[in-house]
Amino acid sequence: MNSNNEHSNSAVMLRWVLQTRTVRVHLHAMNSSRNYPLLSAIQSPADLRLLAPEDLKSLADELRSFLIEAVSQKGGHFAAGLGTVELTIALHYVFNTPDDRLVWDVGHQAYPHKVLTGRRDRLHTIKHKDGLAPFPTRSESEYDTFGVGHSSTSISAALGMAMAAKHTGSSRRAVAVIGDGAMSAGMAFEALNHSGALDTNLLVILNDNDMSISENVGAFSNYFARMLSGRIYAHLREGGKKILSKMPPMWELARRSEEHMKGMILPGTIFEEMGFNYIGPIHGHDIDALVSTLKNVRELKGPQFLHVVTRKGKGYAPAEADPIKWHGPGPFDPKSGVIFKERATGPSYSQVFGTWLCDMAEADPRIIGITPAMREGSGMVEYSKRFPDRYYDVAIAEQHAVTFAAGLACDGMRPVVAIYSSFLQRAYDQVIHDVALQNLPVTFALDRAGLVGGDGATHQGSFDNSFLRCIPNLTLMAPADENECRQMLYTGVQLGTPAAVRYPRGQGPGVAIEKELQALPIGQAQIRREGRSGLAILAWGPMVAACEPVASQLDATLINMRFIKPLDHALILKLAKYHRAFITVEENTVVGGAGSAVAEFLSTQGLSPTLLHLGIPDRFIEHGSRDECLVAAGLDPQTITNTISQWWPAPALAAGG
Repeated sequence: MNSNNEHSNSAVMLRWVLQTRTVRVHLHAMNSSRNYPLLSAIQSPADLRLLAPEDLKSLADELRSFLIEAVSQKGGHFAAGLGTVELTIALHYVFNTPDDRLVWDVGHQAYPHKVLTGRRDRLHTIKHKDGLAPFPTRSESEYDTFGVGHSSTSISAALGMAMAAKHTGSSRRAVAVIGDGAMSAGMAFEALNHSGALDTNLLVILNDNDMSISENVGAFSNYFARMLSGRIYAHLREGGKKILSKMPPMWELARRSEEHMKGMILPGTIFEEMGFNYIGPIHGHDIDALVSTLKNVRELKGPQFLHVVTRKGKGYAPAEADPIKWHGPGPFDPKSGVIFKERATGPSYSQVFGTWLCDMAEADPRIIGITPAMREGSGMVEYSKRFPDRYYDVAIAEQHAVTFAAGLACDGMRPVVAIYSSFLQRAYDQVIHDVALQNLPVTFALDRAGLVGGDGATHQGSFDNSFLRCIPNLTLMAPADENECRQMLYTGVQLGTPAAVRYPRGQGPGVAIEKELQALPIGQAQIRREGRSGLAILAWGPMVAACEPVASQLDATLINMRFIKPLDHALILKLAKYHRAFITVEENTVVGGAGSAVAEFLSTQGLSPTLLHLGIPDRFIEHGSRDECLVAAGLDPQTITNTISQWWPAPALAAGG
């Protein structure tokens, strides 16, 4: 009783303070006249917990308006955060964060969390150089209990934290918030299976908004809907009774809201079979219901599973109508809903891939397009419409995507797996055992290879040269421009063996794209410039264009290597006869990358020219624009020139062969 009185008195005091002074939110580079009296006073969840329950709805309205205004200035992840405003407030209001561990899955929906945990005035810097990280990051805030970026890790991490609390005798709670899209990944089910067998106080919250980045697909998404058509069980589970009996309106809500009766407290639900006490679904935008439910769940022992139904883009009509488009928009006009886009000078590499895939599918009925939940990002929208019977979105299941492709290849198909470089890391075992070991004709279209920019360290495609070139039977290519990308993709499909084409995010140098498809000679590089300085620059992918002004300034020979595996051994031997120094340049970690392959080959031949390997340094490159990330890695033309000049001084250049 004393605790309740103290809470009530504190809430009254905070409201009195807010009523006697005007506090305006500071928004950098904004001419904003909007007043956020409640939100402005909250510097941490401790301040939030001083509010009275009746103030929380007003706070949610302010927070939603703030997100719309802040993200409109410079862009960022948007629709997902709008859908979790009430849930975020309720979680920090009920649980004693950061002592209680709150783990967000992926992190797209964590902008409200950042705002409420002391980072409100820096939200406009998110995804920009030296600004807030795009996802929860342990080094940024004590409230970010686990670093995320890729999906489906939250339950495993929260379970580990819950077990750590048990081992240390701590009473803190662990909460994982995971979306229904992320629940399609096998790792989430592995964690659920393990959690249900342990006697630990873990709360898993399913944020069910029926949307990941692309539309949710697969049997698991359909499972919720199918539950509605089955027979209604005669009784409720005891745990569900315990929660909902204290909130009569929630039963009425579930009864009336047929479209949201997903898995309604059924004793046969998959979660209860895994050992969880299943509760829900509850209205994810009814903050009173959320707070009341979470308070009750907090007192329950053992693994708990709370099903919350939200709406992605909630409170902003354009985002509600098209949450895919508004997943991560650039700057936009919040009044009109017009997204400001930079004028494109040509197609992106993703668009080049999408056009090629359509052309190939039209000519070859064996072509099958596969994506792990990245139809839009990988440029497959048009293909999915034109060839729906040969298009498969396997949801967030990279491992399955690769082995599924291997099965198709076994029986005569020519599958093409469109996947981000950093996402392929999750399916490494499948690439080796299920594709390469069996020498199957699967083509990997590796989008976002190299530095991607705003999504930061979790999404930088820094490692694929290194982890793929060591795999037998795999051909690995890197195009220098858009047309070469198209021809390399065609080359990969024609091989009849495993192949990967890695290409960067965004646009290329803007060369003309040939409609005709021609296979490139395997393992054959291209001489772009012959120099007289004694320097040979061996470049891969987009680094070819970056090195053109460098080669010109230093009078160096420039080679578009094209193939990471196999290398053009004959050309390397020829270059070694007339060049005293080799410089390898790649947009991949310098450790074990394509440059290392050159050094390894020269060593086997007993050759020892002076070598300089340029690439992504042995550290994680954080967020910023793609150009800023290249500068940070030392891979912009000016830094490359400076590095080479310092390593091989001008007098030596002049004396070169």
